[in-house]
Amino acid sequence: MRAKYVVLAAAGLSVGVWSGVVGGEGLGCLIQPYQEAEIGSQVVGVIDHMLVERGDFVKKGQAVVQLSAEVERAALQAAKLKAEATAELKAAASNHEFAQKKRVRTEDLYQKNFISQQATDQAVTEAQVAEMRLRQAREAQRLAQQELALAQAQVAQRTIRSPLSGVVVEKYLSEGERVEEKPVVKVATIDPLKVEVIVPASYFSRIKQGMNATVKPDGVEAEARSAKVIVVDKVIDAASNSFRVRLELPNPNLSLPPGLRCKVDFETGAPSAQGAAPKAAEATPGKAADSLLPKAADSNLRKVASPSVAIAAPVK
Repeated sequence: MRAKYVVLAAAGLSVGVWSGVVGGEGLGCLIQPYQEAEIGSQVVGVIDHMLVERGDFVKKGQAVVQLSAEVERAALQAAKLKAEATAELKAAASNHEFAQKKRVRTEDLYQKNFISQQATDQAVTEAQVAEMRLRQAREAQRLAQQELALAQAQVAQRTIRSPLSGVVVEKYLSEGERVEEKPVVKVATIDPLKVEVIVPASYFSRIKQGMNATVKPDGVEAEARSAKVIVVDKVIDAASNSFRVRLELPNPNLSLPPGLRCKVDFETGAPSAQGAAPKAAEATPGKAADSLLPKAADSNLRKVASPSVAIAAPVK
């Protein structure tokens, strides 16, 4: 007996429209610290004091580690004493003043023929020598000031300071350990935060620097927050056909921890034709069923409309 088919077609049957990740369910993203720094030392030394602990908040320029600096402090005191020693400079200045007055008096006496040319030349020479000694004393004083500044810089290098404001997330060394090339602590800025997103290439022309987006953290009871696009990559990755976008997410009360996954919606509207799946034409129940039936000249083929599904089954 020739098989006959029963087809059940849904009313208004159509292929599901692609929902899209932008303006739809949202793109997957990752919330990260805005900036991180593994802080080390410019010089080799031994840790004298750890001034912070993991979880502490620090400000930019705040001391976090103190290295041993007994030798450097002693050199600083010596340089300070040398820089403050002005006796030689004052003596040179007094001698210069006296020599200049003597030269003036000698020249005046020479004009009146009271002294010889030799006495005049001697007074002039002594004045010149006194002037050179004064210059040497002033140069020595400036050199002492520079040595003092150098000693102060060497002492300052023994104090490790944070280059940014944030929270201490790692402490790699402890008091008494030697510091060489490895970092001592790690500091992360968590206000604001940054959000990294991988976006399909079809949205390359839609996302612009400065536009707003909505970020919803996963796994926490946190409301969606507004973020701003700060970086849009200018190159598309050929392997994944995507590009990266970075957003700045304010976190004023530090309630949102970095490291969370999230969803971001740029609200750019419907995707382009290249990014969306083809949309099926709207159909009535009868026409939708006819479009799914094989073209066969069977007079016993029956069409039955169903409100939900389309099923083809043989009937004996």
